[in-house]
Amino acid sequence: MIPIVCIVGRSGSGKTTLIEKLIPELKRSGYQVATIKHDTHGFEVDREGKDSWRHKQAGAKLVIISSSQKIALIEDVERDSKLEELRQWFIKDVDIILTEGYKSSPHPKIEVSRSELYPELLCTREDNLIAIASDQKFDLGVPCFDLNDAKGLARLIEEKFLK
Repeated sequence: MIPIVCIVGRSGSGKTTLIEKLIPELKRSGYQVATIKHDTHGFEVDREGKDSWRHKQAGAKLVIISSSQKIALIEDVERDSKLEELRQWFIKDVDIILTEGYKSSPHPKIEVSRSELYPELLCTREDNLIAIASDQKFDLGVPCFDLNDAKGLARLIEEKFLK
């Protein structure tokens, strides 16, 4: 089973930036990484006027865009999918899945926190918090890394989930 680690935090805390730094660190160690971004506000991946957008506008429930370099799938759904379902349906040939968001999931979490935005954390150890990346120290019984210490966080992920 491919392990899932959720990168969580409030808006603007640096979740995307941290994931951008973690991916190359894990790849340098020989691991293949998949990511899942959770969006609670709804999103559009296709641009107006493109063929796939036109297919969707015409009423297709499912649109797949395929090329020699990428595949994208756009499908109408009735509910928010669980991480386990997404892993089962779509993810293969990787060693780990990093998510951006999913703070309510039962999966292990690394919380990103910036003191100037919000001094309190969203998660506790009871929420399966395994580490914190922040510009301040927290004493919750989990490792606390500097916001820029992607190398240290990658080593923690490797030790806990990939070895």
